[in-house]
Amino acid sequence: MTLSSLLRAETPDAWVEAARRSREVLLIDHANCEKKAASTALALMFAYAEDTGLTLRLSRLAREELRHYEQVVRLIERLGIKLERLSPGRYAEQLRRPVARAEPERGVDLMLCGAFIEARSCERFARLSRSLEGPVAALFAGLEAAEARHQELYLELAHRAAEAAGLDLAPRIERFGQLEAELIMSPDPLFRFHSGAPAEAPPARVGAHS
Repeated sequence: MTLSSLLRAETPDAWVEAARRSREVLLIDHANCEKKAASTALALMFAYAEDTGLTLRLSRLAREELRHYEQVVRLIERLGIKLERLSPGRYAEQLRRPVARAEPERGVDLMLCGAFIEARSCERFARLSRSLEGPVAALFAGLEAAEARHQELYLELAHRAAEAAGLDLAPRIERFGQLEAELIMSPDPLFRFHSGAPAEAPPARVGAHS
């Protein structure tokens, strides 16, 4: 399954415009996302420690996410942006709400969530690299291919887990796909890297909290 067929909706143009106006928030939250992505990979390694093949692949992914974090932070420092705490957006938490509590369904759902998050990141990198300018655009252009690989890895792991458990993956992809699209298209009062369509309020400033 390709990235374009996994996602059910494109990023709204209004979000891209908000990103252009809120470069500081965009970069700081993106750095946070890279840390969270590494943390997620590590958490899955501990949760499924008996699967050596899975843990080794996730270990490589975690290292790459941390390298991306370093790239973003170096750019933030170069641009003279002050790193401040940001409250998290709704996206990841709400996307994971339907995740099953029991195995083996839980493992399949967690891998699918990872695939959708990485696919959305890749789609936004592509939009941002075409819409922004200078070193910020170059950063996102350079990260796009890596995020596509991460999406493919999580989707492959979801397929493998579903097959081992005798589960049909298609309805689970549809359920998470519809929810992910709703989170991207529906009004969102808090601007973040994975936020939805901007609400009428102006984008949040650095340090703002919901």
